[in-house]
Amino acid sequence: MRDGLRGLTTRGRSFLAAAVAAAISAGILGEKDLLRVAVLLAVLPLLAAAYVGRSRYKLACNRSLDPHRVPVGASSRVVLRLQNMSRLPTGTLLLEDRLPYALGSRPRVVLERLGAHQASSVAYTVRADVRGRYEVGPLVVRMTDPFGLCELSRAFPSVDHLTVIPQVTPLPSVRLPGEYAGSGDSRARSVAVHGEDDAATREYRMGDDLRRVHWKSTARTGELMVRREEQPWESRATVVLDTRAYGHRGDGPTASFEWAVSATASIAVHLRQAGYKLRLVTGSGADVDASEVTGDGLLLDHLAEVRLDKNIELTTLVQRVRQRADGGLIIGLFGSVSTAEAELLAGLRANGATCVGFLLDSSTWLHLPDKARAEADHAHGAAALALLQSGWRVIGVDHGARLPALWPQAARGSQGFAVRAAMAETVAGGVR
Repeated sequence: MRDGLRGLTTRGRSFLAAAVAAAISAGILGEKDLLRVAVLLAVLPLLAAAYVGRSRYKLACNRSLDPHRVPVGASSRVVLRLQNMSRLPTGTLLLEDRLPYALGSRPRVVLERLGAHQASSVAYTVRADVRGRYEVGPLVVRMTDPFGLCELSRAFPSVDHLTVIPQVTPLPSVRLPGEYAGSGDSRARSVAVHGEDDAATREYRMGDDLRRVHWKSTARTGELMVRREEQPWESRATVVLDTRAYGHRGDGPTASFEWAVSATASIAVHLRQAGYKLRLVTGSGADVDASEVTGDGLLLDHLAEVRLDKNIELTTLVQRVRQRADGGLIIGLFGSVSTAEAELLAGLRANGATCVGFLLDSSTWLHLPDKARAEADHAHGAAALALLQSGWRVIGVDHGARLPALWPQAARGSQGFAVRAAMAETVAGGVR
């Protein structure tokens, strides 16, 4: 009842003031009929306050999200179902669902009165351009009596969560190096569809018998290929995401880090669909063995919440990857690295692992003067050359690059990039 009295509208308070004035006038003038009017004017807002005050126990709300997981830039439909559990009709209801700023402004929906045990549904859409896991709710309902004498706000405690995952881009089918490692399923797997003869070959490794060289595959791929031994193999891959804050540039959805997260999601989903036993490692501490779960949901949920870390260093990231290193294919997505940091990444090439690095030149996400641009380009080329010399395959990434166009380079190797980087280093050394 107290809550109802606090919710009296201007009209309800005016009724009470008129009742007091009528009662005083009735006492002064000795008019009993005027006193009856005063009582009526006082009873109406009090009844309205009592009616609205108890209605909080008579309303039930249910919220559903379709879907509850959406990629960046996509929309989700939120359906609110409100049911009147009492025998009395409600007044007009104003519904307001609380949303975080990233999902847009709070929706306000007017719902006409609900009859006894009547239910009604309303819907609205939300859209987010930023990854994350967002709370939808709680729902706030403003209830009024039929005469508009009292208005009260009630909040339903339940909330739902909308997960905005990174954009996943389809990638072309290519044959990747180092796709077989360890032991396991004897069925050969490959990203592309090849003949049985190709399925029994792999990349040449130091110490392999030259009599096992498969010249047909070597001519087609441009790299020395040998026949696999008659033993079970399985496709394994580790995708590594660099989350160092000082390695990335730009703000918002167009930042270099967002490009890297989206590329990580696209590569991970692509490899899982190709039959790889996948592991995801990020600098923020996530270590997900995707081969132990079904579907891509858990993998994408981790990437939806990954953030830059100001305290992480590349040494820590390398240690996390090597804790469970078991060969196979390692694909890293790195921000800007120094020459010394590039040399640290050589430690990931243990156990015969084949390493492919997408090296982002995050300085291209900024507008720099000509001199600063030349220095940034030189630093990026030197880091790429150091990675190449340590045995990595390097794919350079500039602002505006599209992953589907870069992905085939992971199969062809990085010879072209190596030549350009070496030439840049030679020219820079000559200038100095």
